[in-house]
Amino acid sequence: MNAKALNESIVAILEKKQELRALDYNDARYDDIEEELHDLEDDFNEEYGDELEDVLEDVHGKIKSDADILLPTAYLASSLDGKELEDGDETEGVWVESDSFPGVEMRLVLVANPPRVLLVLADQERVLWTAE
Repeated sequence: MNAKALNESIVAILEKKQELRALDYNDARYDDIEEELHDLEDDFNEEYGDELEDVLEDVHGKIKSDADILLPTAYLASSLDGKELEDGDETEGVWVESDSFPGVEMRLVLVANPPRVLLVLADQERVLWTAE
């Protein structure tokens, strides 16, 4: 997997998400930006889906989670700056359960710079995979 190209794709999606969040639903550009975002996400899943699903399968195995593995775009962060993660935003990434951490609420989040999968537990993050 080309880590640089993967990172560029993630960054493009996150920038488009930020652009969309900055618009009001009534903005004439909203539908066009939303469509551009969906196109970027579709292209991302097509380009990196199989490889990232293998990565996510390994990550789920590391934390002993039997949760369903979703499309890679479901795991994407909302922004480049990670502010949502720092603020404990519960919409980031995908909620998972783990036999290693019974009863603990946690999420898996795919972030950029460098591309990596984070395990987010309350006030801490653990890197479970980094693209090379």
